[in-house]
Amino acid sequence: MSTSPADEIDELGPIDYLIVEFPGTRLTGEGMPLLLDLVDRGIIRILDLTFVKKESDGSFTALEVADLDGDGQLDLTVFEGASSGLLGDDDISEAAKALEPGSSAAVLVYENLWAAPLAAALRRAGAQFVAGGRIPVQSVLAALEAVEVTDGSP
Repeated sequence: MSTSPADEIDELGPIDYLIVEFPGTRLTGEGMPLLLDLVDRGIIRILDLTFVKKESDGSFTALEVADLDGDGQLDLTVFEGASSGLLGDDDISEAAKALEPGSSAAVLVYENLWAAPLAAALRRAGAQFVAGGRIPVQSVLAALEAVEVTDGSP
């Protein structure tokens, strides 16, 4: 029995995006093996991956994985073709606005496969996701520090 596109959509997990800024234009690739591990273990599915370079004058350039220099230091070929069409020119422009001049970023759109069964069950029950968000680590650390100061903990 084949599945229809509507059935496939019903089984999707929540979809998130990340914009990860790097000072300058040097990507070390240190996180890539960890990203691959998440994919290999079926925790996430990468839908889109692109890179943005913001010049010191504020202009920006979007780079696909295939456009990056293969100097042997960073092998990104495994991510070639990660383009679902969800990430458009307007999204890249918005991502560039978040960057400091002279920096670069990876823009990643991914499906949370680990949450797909829960999301599908909730949709079957008539529920829908109406909002989501992420609390930046810096905010969590600041809140924890504020609690320590007010309760007298060292």
